[in-house]
Amino acid sequence: MIRIFVKIRPGQLAITFSLVIVLLPPSETKRAGGDGPPLRLDSLSFPALRPVRAALVDELMTLAADPPACRRALGISASQDHEIDRNRALSSAATLPAINRYTGVLYDALDIQSLSGTALSRARARLAVGSALFGLLRADDPIPAYRLSASSKLPGQPTLASRWRPALEPVLAEIAAEELVVDLRSGSYAGLGRSPAAVRADVVSEHADGRRTVVTHFNKAHKGRLARALVSSRAEPDDAGKVAAIARRAGMRVERDGNELTVVVDA
Repeated sequence: MIRIFVKIRPGQLAITFSLVIVLLPPSETKRAGGDGPPLRLDSLSFPALRPVRAALVDELMTLAADPPACRRALGISASQDHEIDRNRALSSAATLPAINRYTGVLYDALDIQSLSGTALSRARARLAVGSALFGLLRADDPIPAYRLSASSKLPGQPTLASRWRPALEPVLAEIAAEELVVDLRSGSYAGLGRSPAAVRADVVSEHADGRRTVVTHFNKAHKGRLARALVSSRAEPDDAGKVAAIARRAGMRVERDGNELTVVVDA
């Protein structure tokens, strides 16, 4: 069991809380710059993932020397060549904590910058991010800006899913054996490493006539809200029912079927 120890003040006993691990998807958009030292793969969490990380970093930096091939592999246009520049500088660029590197709808709704004190400590302990380049990251792992999506296909190489699964799935299984995993990753990122015992959440929109449709773009915002509720709560959920209860206390409408949660929003 992983535990976080927080000292309240000198002379007082430390308090502990056990973890629920919330797996977030990454984002295509990433904050530029940083104030951390260049990437050190040995400093990242989950060291068993280092061989795949090292191979992918080397391949991306080499590929960046051939912009047309790089655009094809990454699915970008010439107007996005700054993404190639980022990959070229992977070993030398400044870093940021992963949770601050990723941007976009989900991360806006999570709004980790507004948390402080014990709530921020819980967020840093409970959040992890799936990544096509790094496999799995803790919130505070320092990383540079980069471009690589789960659907990218590097020249002459197998799919990213086939490369990541043998390394990533044992790591996820080890986590799930000790902690409750709430998997909020999108399908393509979940495909890089499956976690069968995880609690999962979908978002649907309910119309006035009772008809339901899958929420697409804005499902990221609702998953960000759910992640914020889970890292803000003092509760230590150990099953899907308790995850749903935390979400309901945060004002979300949630239905449960086993380990599958459905977040219902008005159309």
